[in-house]
Amino acid sequence: MLLNLLSVRVIVNGTHIYALSREHPAVIVLPKNHSRIVVSDGYHFTKPVEVGFHHMHTHHFRVACAIDDNILAAGALLLVLFYMVGLISDIFILKVLSFLPILYFLYLYYINRKEFIKIKPVADNR
Repeated sequence: MLLNLLSVRVIVNGTHIYALSREHPAVIVLPKNHSRIVVSDGYHFTKPVEVGFHHMHTHHFRVACAIDDNILAAGALLLVLFYMVGLISDIFILKVLSFLPILYFLYLYYINRKEFIKIKPVADNR
């Protein structure tokens, strides 16, 4: 869900840029063997992945985010739960604990930038 908000692009060999969409898979024609692929949203960059044509001429990759849908939902649930219990019981520490998911998400987004967006190979289903 978070990747829908970001404008994610694939950069091939530092020159060719392709926009990604969640609805349609991107078909990228590589200009040469051993091309380097990087995925970026403008702020985060993945480590370069080198793609070659040794045995297969088609490669399938999936772009993933460090904050997947389950982690985002769990963080939002913990935030609301801790804050509501702290508000009802007037326990200040529970109100402070409600900010931990936000701090964790900010850590992943700003501090751990290199691991925020990932390129994962997908097995071909043929």
